Amino acid sequence: MLRNTARFALVVMMFAAAACGSKKAPVLEPTTAPPPEAAPAPPPATPRSNPTTITDATPTVPAVRDDALATSSLDDLNRNSPLRPVFFASDSSDIDPQGKAALDENALVLKQHPTWGITIEGHCDERGTPEYNLALGDRRAAAAVAYLRSLGIAADRLKTVSYGKEFPFDAGHDEAAWSKNRRAHFVITSK
Repeated sequence: MLRNTARFALVVMMFAAAACGSKKAPVLEPTTAPPPEAAPAPPPATPRSNPTTITDATPTVPAVRDDALATSSLDDLNRNSPLRPVFFASDSSDIDPQGKAALDENALVLKQHPTWGITIEGHCDERGTPEYNLALGDRRAAAAVAYLRSLGIAADRLKTVSYGKEFPFDAGHDEAAWSKNRRAHFVITSK
């Protein structure tokens, strides 16, 4: 019986070795690249009477960014978001001039991409009760929506959610951290 077991083990090892054998990669014949085409002759130089009137036809950086935005996934768009957050004073949902400037820029981006849907998240700092901060976050998100709607962004493209103090941007426990956490954050949810 020991012999039969040894034979069986030998047969199994032979099949395993045969199954794991490596295939040789096919040998590819070297190919030659087609001969390069002759470059067209440059146009003859023409004298310019006024070199200061020459304009640069190079596309600007925002146009390239817009092309990148159109082809980016939602994850990439939100990781490198073209939408700026709006920051708020303590215990306030009033939009200050800097916040209005950020919302003005966001409205331009949203007008350039009319199919985008966004969610505006209302956030607070760690001070105050959870209930108070959820209500304040809701008011902050609603204030951002109202301002965007006043700029012509359709209401059906805008959703809100309040996270209160649950998802701080900065985990610190001082005014520098709290000022970063009191915000309306923009998330692109559909293209």
